[in-house]
Amino acid sequence: MQNNTRTPISRPLAIAMKLTCTLVLIVAAASLLVVPASAQSFAATFAATNTKTGGVLGKVVDTSEDPVPGAAVVLQSPAGDRVSSVTKDDGSFTFQNVSAGSAYQITITAEGFEQWSSSVTVEPEQNKTLADVKLRILAVQRTVTVGYSKKEVAQQQLKAEEQQRVLRFIPNMYVTYDPHPEPLTAKMKFHLMYKGLTHPSFFGLEAAWAGIQQAGNTPDWPKNAEGYGKRFGANLAGGATEGLFANAVLPSLLHQDPRYFYQGSGSKGSRAWHAFLAPFVCKGDNGKSQPNYSQIGGLLISGAIANTYYPSSNQGVGLIFRNFGTNMGIHVALGLAQEFVFAKFTSKGKHLAR
Repeated sequence: MQNNTRTPISRPLAIAMKLTCTLVLIVAAASLLVVPASAQSFAATFAATNTKTGGVLGKVVDTSEDPVPGAAVVLQSPAGDRVSSVTKDDGSFTFQNVSAGSAYQITITAEGFEQWSSSVTVEPEQNKTLADVKLRILAVQRTVTVGYSKKEVAQQQLKAEEQQRVLRFIPNMYVTYDPHPEPLTAKMKFHLMYKGLTHPSFFGLEAAWAGIQQAGNTPDWPKNAEGYGKRFGANLAGGATEGLFANAVLPSLLHQDPRYFYQGSGSKGSRAWHAFLAPFVCKGDNGKSQPNYSQIGGLLISGAIANTYYPSSNQGVGLIFRNFGTNMGIHVALGLAQEFVFAKFTSKGKHLAR
C-alpha cells in the first residue's frame, strides 16, 4: 500500500496568499464603485462642453445718437421662447446665458419710435454686441377734418352769392352756381330779400320799367311827370311786395328755396326746359323738386295788393292776373338769361366751406 505524502506549505507563504486574495477582492469591489462615477463625470463634462452659452448686448439710440431709455427689448428663440429686458438710462441692455448656435430674433420698441428688429446668432462663450441699433421717430400722419354744419356751409354760399355781379356792377344774388347748395334758413331768405330790395339796381330797374309803361300808356295814369312818378311808385310797391312774399315769407313758411339753380350742362334743350320750368317748379329745403307755390303765391298776393294803389279803371281780378302773367313771363325770360347769358358775364364769389 502506497502512502501519498503532501508537502506542507510553509506558514509565511500561506499568509501571503491570503493577503493577496483579500487585496484582489478589495480592488474588484472598488472597481465596481469607481467606474460608474467616472462615467457620470465624463458625461457631465461632455454635456458641459456641448451646452456652452454666450451673451447679447447693445445700446439703443435715436437718429441723433441720443440714448433711448426705457425701450422694451425682446429676445425670441426659434422655438418661440422669449426673454425681455428694458434699456437703462444710457440706452444699454444685456442678455446673458444665451444658448449658442441658435438664430434668435430681437425686437426693440419704444413709444414715439418705429419698431426695430433683427436676427442674431451667438457663438459659444461670445458676447455678441449689436451695432447700429437706431430707432427712427414714428411718422405720425394726422388727418385734420374740419367739420362744417349745413348752416355754416349755407352761410358761406350765401356770402359768395352776394358778391355775384353781372358785368361787375349788377347784382345777381338770386342764382346759385354751386352744384350742391345747402338750403337757406328763414333768416338767410329775409336777408337775401333785404339785400336785393335795398340795392340801387332795384330802383334803377323799376325806374326803367316805369318809363316803358309810360310809353305804353299803362296803367291809366297821365303821360306826364306826375304819371311817371305814380308808375315808378307802383313798381317799387309791386317789387317790394313780390320780393317780400315770393322770396322771403312764403319760402320760409313752405320751406322752399327762392333761388334759381343754374344747370349749365346737358343739351341746350334740357337747359332751356330747366329755365322755363324754374318759375313753376322749385327746390324744397329738403332738396326735392316741388311746385313753386312761393313764386306763384307771391305774385298773386302782390297783384292783389296792387288793387289798393292802381287807378280804379285798372283794378279788379283782371289786374291780378295781368300782373301775374306779366311777371311769370319776366321770370321765364330771366331764367333763360341766367342759363345762357348771365353766367358768362357774372363774376362768381367763392366760399371756404366744402
